[in-house]
Amino acid sequence: MTSQTTNTLDLAGSAAWRGAGAGNGNARGADNLALQLFETLYCDRLGNVRRPMLLFGIIVVDVILIICSGLAAWSFISPSEHAAAVWPLLLAGPWFIVAMLGANWAYSVSALRRPAAQMGKTASAIATALLVITGFFYITGIALVSPALLVTWSAFTIVSISIARLAAGRLANRLAAAGRLRRRAVIVGGGEDASTLIDLLGSEREHLQILGVFDDRICPRDGASEHDTALARLGSFDELETFCREAGVELLIVNVPTAAEERLVEIARQLMSLPVDIRISAHTSKLLFDRKAYSYIGKVPMLPLLDRPLSDRDRMIKNIEDRLLAAALMIIAAPVMAIVAIAVRLESRGPVLFRQQRFGFNNELIEVYKFRSMFTDMSDAAAAKLVTKDDPRVTRVGRIIRKTSLDELPQLFNVFKGEMSIVGPRPHALQAKAGDDLYHDAVRSYFARHKVKPGITGWAQINGWRGETDTLEKIEQRVAHDMHYINHWSVLLDLYIVALTPFSLIGGKNAY
Repeated sequence: MTSQTTNTLDLAGSAAWRGAGAGNGNARGADNLALQLFETLYCDRLGNVRRPMLLFGIIVVDVILIICSGLAAWSFISPSEHAAAVWPLLLAGPWFIVAMLGANWAYSVSALRRPAAQMGKTASAIATALLVITGFFYITGIALVSPALLVTWSAFTIVSISIARLAAGRLANRLAAAGRLRRRAVIVGGGEDASTLIDLLGSEREHLQILGVFDDRICPRDGASEHDTALARLGSFDELETFCREAGVELLIVNVPTAAEERLVEIARQLMSLPVDIRISAHTSKLLFDRKAYSYIGKVPMLPLLDRPLSDRDRMIKNIEDRLLAAALMIIAAPVMAIVAIAVRLESRGPVLFRQQRFGFNNELIEVYKFRSMFTDMSDAAAAKLVTKDDPRVTRVGRIIRKTSLDELPQLFNVFKGEMSIVGPRPHALQAKAGDDLYHDAVRSYFARHKVKPGITGWAQINGWRGETDTLEKIEQRVAHDMHYINHWSVLLDLYIVALTPFSLIGGKNAY
């Protein structure tokens, strides 16, 4: 049932999206090629547009346009007279302008879809950013920027970004019309209240896609309104978690009375490992809370129960952070990676890289790269047996690179692919155990670690909980530290963890 529902939605969305760009002859072929490229870069396995990746792409375009506008302004206003001033501006300008645009909420799907309404804010943010930078440069003596260069660069940047926003708005509206930007949601709890709720949310169809209703009561079309026969009972509450993972659900709307405390607690406990927002519909509630206590979907009041750890905006920022850090670390680590690769290849026969399936974001399987540290004929792809001190399966080079975590460096490629982050909970092998129990059997909240992308390093690692997990306490501590990181994420925390990681590797405690 789950696969059929998901496939039907995917086919409908793809047909609408492709149909929106249909043309004739060569134009159609070029359009289809562009669509395929777009889907490869920006769509998930279900065909949904990954909004953080889309916004990240917009930022990349903005940075390029700002730099090109600066170079064009420099060429236009006598290059020989402004050479000393333009290079500091080219280095600092793009990032400060992007920060100002972000502060004005220019990087959101709703803003992209209303480019005309954003023109004034965009022009103001660009002009303000360049004025602040040039003022700072003047006060500190870094560079003296002429008014002509400043005005020309501002004008070129405003025009180029405005044109880009119009194009982005056209793309975003096409995607929205095809249903590719909507948040996928399900309703928990049926009955007449669910039918009323669905009717109230009808005006949000462009932004919200309600897949159906989950309810323990068996009723042929529970929750479906008279004019919306597509919404049906998808299953019982016990089937909800599996469906949410497979169908890419982002929002759960709980249609359970707030007085049913035990039921709400059970829902929260069972679904806490899902990377979804959980809202309690208050459209029938007689309890009067302060308006600030509610969030709204359309005009329907909702009480927040659980939030995803990272919003679309936070995920976009973390994507940028990951790419920048991965690029810098790749350049720094390239000589070390080359030496390790040669050493692995010379010591024993077999591939330099070892690939292993592990749990990633939302429990999806990813293939993680590592330098091979074991003899090829003794490799344990599922990690069913923990590596221990003086393990005969590990090569001499393997002991060194495992103790220093150099075997993890190829995971920078996983970061570039978007499967991992630089910082996050470590991805564990499928059969990894604490004592005799699989991790997810040993710790009830284990899968909650997967609400964010796994990382090369993390809060648990710099606090001494890396390496062997032969006892229940070790995996419990690792999970507890991972959850602390997820609940307190910030860019500064990530940078702090990255800075402390080399020091945490000294001594190689618990790493064999």
